[in-house]
Parts: sequence; structure tokens; C-alpha cells
Amino acid sequence: MDFGFTEEQLAAVEAAKSVLSGVAVDGVPSPALTPGAVAEDFDRALWRKLADGDLLSLTLDEAYGGAGLDPIALCLVLREAGRVLARVPLLESCAGALAVQRYGSAPLRERLLAAAGRGETVLTVAANGRSGHDGAELAVRAQRVDIGGTDGGGFVLDGVQTGVPWARSCDLVLVPAHTADGAAVVAVVPLDADGVAPAEQVSTSGERFAEVTLDGVGVPATDVLDADGAWEWLRQALTVGTCALALGLGEAVLGMTSAYASKRQQFGYPIATFQAVAVQSADRYIDLRAMEATLWQAAWRLSTSASGPLPVAGDVAVAKIWAAEGVRRVVQTAQHLHGGFGADTDYPLHRYHAWAKQWELALGPAAAHEEALGDLIAAHPLTT
Repeated sequence: MDFGFTEEQLAAVEAAKSVLSGVAVDGVPSPALTPGAVAEDFDRALWRKLADGDLLSLTLDEAYGGAGLDPIALCLVLREAGRVLARVPLLESCAGALAVQRYGSAPLRERLLAAAGRGETVLTVAANGRSGHDGAELAVRAQRVDIGGTDGGGFVLDGVQTGVPWARSCDLVLVPAHTADGAAVVAVVPLDADGVAPAEQVSTSGERFAEVTLDGVGVPATDVLDADGAWEWLRQALTVGTCALALGLGEAVLGMTSAYASKRQQFGYPIATFQAVAVQSADRYIDLRAMEATLWQAAWRLSTSASGPLPVAGDVAVAKIWAAEGVRRVVQTAQHLHGGFGADTDYPLHRYHAWAKQWELALGPAAAHEEALGDLIAAHPLTT
């Protein structure tokens, strides 16, 4: 069996490297201690380059101007974005568009997807907060109603979603909500719609997030993904994409640490030659390889719907456990081996540390996914 990437997937990686090669990481102050270090908006110039390089339409069908690739290709691009801390809603917009393509109505697909692939319409997803697999756990309520002049009626949304990434700069937000019978639906809501009120929040990485309040927001049925499994699939896609971002970040940090340890001398020798330093670096390399293996397993299951001893949610949980724990250990070791230099807010390691913490906790920390994995194993006992 061939476990290698396809020519199309590798071409996407090369295109991403070319576009992202100009992203500056050095010389950018850390947002943790430097007010105003992060711009009010995401990197629009980079967004335009990603669109021009056909990277925003990568997973869309040819009918919408895309290349028709799978989530594995998106994760390969996200890995490169994580290496340079690309300040764009690449994961949220692409995963949201792919969910619309899989589960959305024909009018919604026609209206939204081509524009999203060209970068003209930017999506985000309200996936943080209380957003479990069970619809009853979702923080927003969706009540089915008749909307005058709208075929099929619609829904009215009420509730609050916290920590919505890039919400101050995006056009549409995909909001998971629960219905009266406990089912989960995903509504596509304009952020400037009546009844939508985003309040300013700042993420651990220093980026602008928002707490989005929805008060009697009407959404036509054509703009709601109400098929079984739509929200679960979207949440899994976001989680796997976060693992890809964390992997790219971790690889960049380990490379940064190896370069520093090779130059930094103590007692007349590079500290990289000391056994204690070499062992710690080797342990972090093993973490990254485990993060990579579990990421591609989860991305493959998500892309192919292949069967396994557990549902795909099990592979996603394993990938997020490794991503969360692994990226935390990588940046902690980097800080330790850099000594006081790692605490310099003008040195890029400080920014990587802040972003690593953001992705470690996004969509649930390792402990939450360990609990979810335990529940899956209990519900699907393995037999020999």
C-alpha cells in the first residue's frame, strides 16, 4: 500500500511554501506584552496571495472553481501556515466552505462557494465554548419558524458563542445550534445581520476574537446545514486542521531551537553537544513524529470515511491529544534550552509560545479529548 502523498497534494505544498515564504516572523513583537503589536485586521495581503495561488479553493469542486482535493491537502497547507504563524482565517474559512459543499443546499453552495474560493467572502466558525457532539450541549438555540416569503421556512437563533476567531473581520459565521429535539444544525449567519452583536475579545495569541451574541436572528432554511452529522463533521475538520497548524508550529520551533543550540557555546562547546540537551531535543523530535502520524491517520479517516475499530472521532481525539501535549512540550523545551533569550518579547519564540498555547486549548485541551476517547472506547468495545 502506498502511504505517500499524491502529486496534487505535493503541488499544493509547494504552492503554499512559495506564498508563505515572504511572511515575516522575525522582528514582530510578541502580542503577549506589547499592546498594538497585532493589526486590527488579519493579513489581507497574504489572503489575496493565497486566493491568487488557488489555495483557498483547494478542496472545492471544479464547479466552484476549485481543485477538488481532500482535507489531507488542506492539512498540508495548514502545516506550512503554522510554521510562519500566518495571520489569516485559512482553517476556518476553508473548513466552513467544505462543510457547506458537503451539507449545504444548492442555493447556498451557488451563492457562497465560488466567492469563498476567490477570497471575496471570508468565513469563520463559532466552534469554541460549549460545542460538544450532542446538540443539547450547544450554547445557541435554533427554533424552527415560518419566514414570510421564504420557501421551507427557517430558524430563529438565540444564544451566545464565545471565542469566535477573526469574527471582527469576516463576512459570515457558521454557528452550531441545537433544536427543540436536541439535534445539531449549523446556521450560516452574516456578521452584520440584525440581532448579531460581536463583543471584543483577545485570544491568547493576541489576535482579535469576539463573543457573538445572537438575539432573535432569523436564518432561512436554505442557509442552515441540518443534515445528520454536519456539525460533528465540521468540528472534526476544524480539530484536525488545528493539529496540522500545531505540527507546523512545533517543527518550526524545534528547528529554531536546534539552530540556537548549535551556535550557543558553554564551556567552549556548543550546548547541542551536551547529552542533556541532545536527549531533550530527541524527545521533542519523537513528539513531532507522533503528532504527524496521528494527524495523517485522522485526516485520512476524515477524507475517506474509511472504517476502523472506532468511529473517525476516535482518530481525531488521538490526534488532538498528541497535538495539544506535543506542541506544549516542544515550546516548553525550547524556552528551557534558550534560557533567558527565550523570554525576550522581540524574539520570535515568544510569539510561537503564545500561538502554541492557543492551538493547544482550541477545540478542547488534551484532557477533554482523552475523556471523549474513553467514552468512544466504552461505547465500541474492541473484540479479538
